[in-house]
Amino acid sequence: MGLLIFWIITFLINLALMASTFYQIVILTDLEADYINIYDTASRINRIVVPEFIVQGVFCASFLLTWHWFMFLMTVPVTCYHVMLFLKQQHLFDVTEAFRFLSAEKKFRLIKLGFYLVVFSVITG
Repeated sequence: MGLLIFWIITFLINLALMASTFYQIVILTDLEADYINIYDTASRINRIVVPEFIVQGVFCASFLLTWHWFMFLMTVPVTCYHVMLFLKQQHLFDVTEAFRFLSAEKKFRLIKLGFYLVVFSVITG
């Protein structure tokens, strides 16, 4: 019973991470299409970046603590990348260089969304 509850919780955490990443992609697309102000974009994305990093860390650590090695090894690269961004203080969306890095930011989030879709298929499969 405990294992079932664990997988339901990881399923919900993965859905939350996918929704967060998709929301960021939509915001960046709106900025690219000039539907939204650059300051609003930065404030909306920066508001959810640190909580997303924390949830990703808990997601990865939960697999380690429950001895699910395959899932842990699958999620550790994204967690390490998030830690690296946080330590270099490059995790926030910068208003002054937004348009210079817009395509790279969108690409990073699209790759992350693809990663979460793969994790979703492994969890549900």
